Amino acid sequence: MPLPLLALTPPAPTPSAVPLPVTSPAPALPADAFPAYTPPRDSLADDGGIGGSVETFDPVGRAELIATRIPRSWRGSYRAFERGAAPQPVQLLLDSVVPSGQMVVLRGRMLIAGLETPFQGNINAKSDQLDLLPLASGLGAGLEAGGEFQGLQGLSLSGWHAPRLTNPGGRLQLVPGPPPEAPAKAGGVVRGLW
Repeated sequence: MPLPLLALTPPAPTPSAVPLPVTSPAPALPADAFPAYTPPRDSLADDGGIGGSVETFDPVGRAELIATRIPRSWRGSYRAFERGAAPQPVQLLLDSVVPSGQMVVLRGRMLIAGLETPFQGNINAKSDQLDLLPLASGLGAGLEAGGEFQGLQGLSLSGWHAPRLTNPGGRLQLVPGPPPEAPAKAGGVVRGLW
């Protein structure tokens, strides 16, 4: 079977070139002829908005404020993300709180599920980011040495990042609490009648 012939259209005519007007180059200006630089106007200040610098937050001052006002005793719980894991009691005692630039350096003791560990950590005063490193080799509640607590809400809420991927981690939630009670002294024990 013969193939149909395509209808060929003649090529479109090309437009004729239009001559451009010939101009002479602009004369060069002397160096002192350029106008002086004037910075753009601050439209927000003219409209009653914020004037001056955008960054008005002082993270160094806030770090000093956090160091003086942060509670020294925290209580809460740690709950692993494993199925069926029960919450474990946690107590955090801050022995040293020192501002260092926009960081607050923390050192103290942490009691997790009855086991005590020293820790060190940092709070970023600008972002409230927390890094908390337990320093003992044996930790309670399924925590492993080499992991760390990280959070974005200061000491209030953080997550456990384990050193191995097979550990799913967990959640540490703390609130300021009363200082730990002193152990009862031997002697006068009051007993109930019934």
